[in-house]
Amino acid sequence: MHTPLLRKLVLLVLGMFAFAFALVPLYDVFCDITGLNGKVELTAAEASEEQDLARRVDVSFTTHTQGQAPFKVKAATYQVTVTPGTLTEVNFTAENLSSDARVMQAIPSVSPGMAAKYLHKLACFCFDQQSMQARQKMSFTLRFYVDTELPNDIAELTLAYTLYDITDRKAAAHGEPAMNLIDGTVSEDYAQSIQAAVYQQIRGISHG
Repeated sequence: MHTPLLRKLVLLVLGMFAFAFALVPLYDVFCDITGLNGKVELTAAEASEEQDLARRVDVSFTTHTQGQAPFKVKAATYQVTVTPGTLTEVNFTAENLSSDARVMQAIPSVSPGMAAKYLHKLACFCFDQQSMQARQKMSFTLRFYVDTELPNDIAELTLAYTLYDITDRKAAAHGEPAMNLIDGTVSEDYAQSIQAAVYQQIRGISHG
């Protein structure tokens, strides 16, 4: 007797959950498209064909961990001075401080935020999830350049990395159902499908 009403209520709950879950990916996509909040692309760029040898830009590097992520990442140099369009390399060291194997994901951001779209990375440890054994130390090379179109009033940039421990999330993604109505969790594949759908919608709006 109440089956149709129950079905509608379940669908409503699922819809509300999906919308709330999509807010974070939606925000990330918006930042990706507009360059606001300093978020940058996580894919390799092409090398620049132009250079502005008469100009100098200072680029600084910082890292910090999210929550209890047991990682330490440090640049070999705190700051470099570059010429726009010139490829620059900076070495980083990373260490898993825990006694267990962990998986690290580094998320970059640029300050000031409006300059994010002018910093292009050809190689970066942030492009991939980094699996690290207990107490393991690793070396990475960041290869980047600052676009020649960087506004003239910007002479300093900061590239910051936030380090996340995604070990449990990665492990949980294997063999789980798309959605668990008991505890409200979702699988990584389901999360990515929501993000992809939102991404396409925002892309359409931005180019419409």
